Amino acid sequence: MKQLRIPAVYMRGGTSKGVFFLAEDLPADPFERDRLLMRVIGSPDRYGKQTDGMGGATSSTSKVVILARSTRPDCDVDYLFGQVAIDRPLVDWSGNCGNLSAAVGPFALSMGLLDGPADGEAVVRIWQANIAKRIIAHVPMQGGEVQELGDFELDGVAFPAAEVKLEFLDPADDGEGGGGGGNGATFPTGNHIDVLDVPGVGKVEATLINAGNPTVFVDAASLGLKGTELQGDVNGDKMLLARAEAVRALATVMMGDAQTPEEATARRPHTPKLSFVAKPARYTASDGRAVKAESIDLLARIFSMGVLHHAMTGTGAVAIAAAAAIPGTVVHRVAPAGADGRVRFGHPSGTLKVGAEVRRHGEHWQVGKVMMSRSARRLMEGWVRVPG
Repeated sequence: MKQLRIPAVYMRGGTSKGVFFLAEDLPADPFERDRLLMRVIGSPDRYGKQTDGMGGATSSTSKVVILARSTRPDCDVDYLFGQVAIDRPLVDWSGNCGNLSAAVGPFALSMGLLDGPADGEAVVRIWQANIAKRIIAHVPMQGGEVQELGDFELDGVAFPAAEVKLEFLDPADDGEGGGGGGNGATFPTGNHIDVLDVPGVGKVEATLINAGNPTVFVDAASLGLKGTELQGDVNGDKMLLARAEAVRALATVMMGDAQTPEEATARRPHTPKLSFVAKPARYTASDGRAVKAESIDLLARIFSMGVLHHAMTGTGAVAIAAAAAIPGTVVHRVAPAGADGRVRFGHPSGTLKVGAEVRRHGEHWQVGKVMMSRSARRLMEGWVRVPG
């Protein structure tokens, strides 16, 4: 049996890594495509290590991206993201990866999907196909190539790089009337706070919001947490992870994204994400640095694919910015955004500042855009080998 040889680029975007492909190099049939992508990443792996593939055995490194020139007049490239499960045969296409969004513009420019200036800033208009939203990436150029090295530092990434500025346009947009779930509204239930009666957990106040990705916000105390936890404090506690998943799964049903909690757990582990927040407090980040309470507006942590994320998902940051700017949410109750729409939060790897522009139309809220900075770098380019 010969191995297939498929052009690919291995890239870091923000605090995530993934294998990037051009759509033309992959099978058109979704089943065949997903089967091939799982084998590239090394899933499913009953040992949970992805040793025989490109995945890194974490939710942040078990990812694929597919790009193509866009046929939309308002976009340059179409971007499709796949979250590959580690221990089961599943590629979840239900949401975006905000971190890898930072690598889409650099990849598109380096692959010639569009032209950028020799020097200065290339503006890449991205159609995020998973959630049908637009993203604008501002990518630095130097000498006719993407500038990847620089002095921009991102907590959760060990080395500095060039700054890529992202604008997530209309990441949350209220539908008329709200309610019913699954309608793309900012608040699918029509409420800024819902009370979830979770079996085995009890009643939990939660904000269910569509912003960046569908996201569920709860107070840390409702899960028996302080908000200062790191991965080691959470991911070894199976009962805690089960409680968190029970909350997320019921919220998934209420948002109209699954028929039952069991379906949410089995078929839609990627979204919605569950995040818990708390008032500022001093803590030690995962690299040993002290994060002072006065340097942040709130504490925020997020679960990804069933475990606590090592930093903060990019779309989680988008949702935090949106929820902090809209009164009556769990996040706004903890830390209302400043007059400039910005909020700075502490996550397990450090801190991050994000900003949102929101508008109110009667009883409905529209998030015009969310802004944040990330960095990206090509780690390897060439071909991936996959058993035929």
